[in-house]
Amino acid sequence: MFKPHISIQGLNVFYGERHVLKDITVDIPERRITAIIGPSGCGKTTLLKSLNRLTDLIDGVKVSGKVLVDGVNIFDNGIDVTEIRKKMGLIAQMPNPLPMSIYDNTAYGPRIHGMIDEKELDQLVENCLRGAGLWDEVKERLKEPASKLSLGQQQRLCLARALAVKPEYLLCDEPTSALDPISAQYIETQLLTIKKSYTIVFVTHVLRQARRLADYVIFLYLGELIEHGPAETVFTQPSNPRTRAYIEGVFG
Repeated sequence: MFKPHISIQGLNVFYGERHVLKDITVDIPERRITAIIGPSGCGKTTLLKSLNRLTDLIDGVKVSGKVLVDGVNIFDNGIDVTEIRKKMGLIAQMPNPLPMSIYDNTAYGPRIHGMIDEKELDQLVENCLRGAGLWDEVKERLKEPASKLSLGQQQRLCLARALAVKPEYLLCDEPTSALDPISAQYIETQLLTIKKSYTIVFVTHVLRQARRLADYVIFLYLGELIEHGPAETVFTQPSNPRTRAYIEGVFG
């Protein structure tokens, strides 16, 4: 049995009059990789953004229901959204390194949160770049602009930057969709390597990737939660015919 780390209860999200997520209730297991799958426009990214309240940045959004993180509803009045987001590292579809050096990209978050000891920062930067599988490639060029890195290296740098603030969770929105196959494999390998230390939730359009990485699967269709469960069960013995149809490529 999986121990829940995030509990979503009756979550509804509206963009204006459009009902994007419809009464979603599901638990996300601790220190496992959870894949959110489903066809385009089904609400995958909206669900991911709801987990750290990035939906707040969308004009006209209305949210009801609960997202419990460590037992606290992140949508309660008075919640410190900055603290919520600090717990959740985010990796977007396209790498988005900051216009600064490789070192400063990695150290950016810790510095904002008050870490100023240079020796401590040096060790943290090395640990995070190692955790992202990038250290050996960049250790002699830490002061170079991050923009000089390849696209795949930039995405691993973004992973290192996310790890540097010591989050409890990693939210990944199709983190390999813009990468070549070798770079994508690097990212997948690192996610599998670090999953014992983090609760990882990722959105993917690629069922083969979900099969490779996921311990748990959430299947959305037209804003509704159709099925969820251990990956092996969902992929080999889905209980809902729509899940089976999607997995078999009938639609999507």
